[in-house]
Amino acid sequence: MSTLANQIAVVTGAGRGIGRVIALKFAAAGADVVCVSRTAENSEKTAAEVLALGRRAWAFAVDVSDPAAIAAAAEKILAGTGRVDVLVNNAGVTKDGLLMRMSEADWDTVLDTNLRGAFLFTKAFTRTFLKQRSGRIINLASVIGLVGNAGQCNYAASKAGLIGFTKSVAKEFGSRGVTCNAIAPGFIATDMTAALDDKLKEALLKQIPLGALGEPDDIAEAALYLAGPGGRYVTGQVLTVDGGMVM
Repeated sequence: MSTLANQIAVVTGAGRGIGRVIALKFAAAGADVVCVSRTAENSEKTAAEVLALGRRAWAFAVDVSDPAAIAAAAEKILAGTGRVDVLVNNAGVTKDGLLMRMSEADWDTVLDTNLRGAFLFTKAFTRTFLKQRSGRIINLASVIGLVGNAGQCNYAASKAGLIGFTKSVAKEFGSRGVTCNAIAPGFIATDMTAALDDKLKEALLKQIPLGALGEPDDIAEAALYLAGPGGRYVTGQVLTVDGGMVM
């Protein structure tokens, strides 16, 4: 079903993991996709997969914590596409460690990428969204931003901040027909969780009522809902996709 037919979607962190699956899910639904990743290799790989689905694709290598890089990319994106209908702020990093041992550099890297990056990309397309009087902004938060986690105070702060940012943008942009929502994934089967030992995985599963890790496709389906017709009247919300872990 072409629920996103003729729409332009920008997905950051599209080179792998959840971002890649969102990009491909959107393409399968009819969208043309701008694939943004830190490396040209990863962004071009996902863009090639989008093209294979019969959609237009653009690849950009961008450090989402760099204002100048984002401004330059946004200008090129709009020159090439003419518009942006959906923005997915998915790019993110972790630099875990206990607070007493956490360096300022590790704090700054996580906040700059996860929170500042979403702010910068959203700001870069603000005039476009408001002029169009339409648009969907989807921010990838985390259940950690809702409940916190020992050893992840920087990550939790960035994701909690992203939730507050989402609600504020929803209020600012709502009168122009632009929605802004967040998705808070729980534990999702990615490269990161694949590296966990069996004991830790077993402990994690005990916290999840559905008794299984989520899949990137679960998050992509949630993003597709928010970007598609079904999300027309949804804004300022946090859609938690976590198998019931956080209630």
